[in-house]
Amino acid sequence: MTPARPAFPASALRVGMTPAFLHTQYGLLAKWRGYMEAKLKRPVEIVQRDSYRETMDLLQLEQLDFAWVCSYPYVYLRKQLRLVAVPLYLGRPVYRAYLIVPKNSSHIRSLLQLRGKVFGYADPYSLTGHLVPRYQLRKMGEDPEKFFSKTFFTYSHVKLIHAVADGLAQGASVDGYVFDSLNALKPEITGRTHPVSQSQEFGFPPFVAPLGVAEEAFASVQNMLIGMRQDRQGNALLQDLNLNGFIQGVPSLYDEVADMMRAFAGE
Repeated sequence: MTPARPAFPASALRVGMTPAFLHTQYGLLAKWRGYMEAKLKRPVEIVQRDSYRETMDLLQLEQLDFAWVCSYPYVYLRKQLRLVAVPLYLGRPVYRAYLIVPKNSSHIRSLLQLRGKVFGYADPYSLTGHLVPRYQLRKMGEDPEKFFSKTFFTYSHVKLIHAVADGLAQGASVDGYVFDSLNALKPEITGRTHPVSQSQEFGFPPFVAPLGVAEEAFASVQNMLIGMRQDRQGNALLQDLNLNGFIQGVPSLYDEVADMMRAFAGE
């Protein structure tokens, strides 16, 4: 049950949401906002954009107070952001990229077998949905710009999974958390794909804040997120999010992402 929304004297906190999975769950977003408002005792405005770059721009302009972003945007803007909290997925603050192909291509065993095929990407600033497969190809001595016959962006991991299920893409690298969560809700969609492999672990997409956010607001949001496991409504919301909780986290969780990004610096 969503907490009743009290009357607030304070200005609204602007919270950006970029995880593609949340974007498809409007009822869940309403519950999430209601929970935050009740705990923080001030209004919360959920700000959604269609691409990671748009949310990144809002953070740089300090038109957001907080945001839940992909690991790549966090590292890209790390000098301008503070790490607020990191989600726990399957009990740990990490996730993986899954390489998937259509179900009828279950003979595919590796990324190299997709040479000359149509490959889908999630977003130019997505770690699992763009950087990971390109980095893997680069490590194997391949040029990711020439390896596939065609590439396209869906700007959503859920849409990317649909594209592979429908045969619009012959392969894609997707967020493993999104894939697993969608698989629990709509196995008829993920069942039309075949997971080929999983990447190494990366720091899970974090909650962040611009450097200029008020210290009181920062502490309140951080305590609210970390404390979700300690109350019934928070635990119920975590279950809906397919998460186990939040921890404070450390920037070093994302060092490997930074190393991968440096491989493409200047391009």
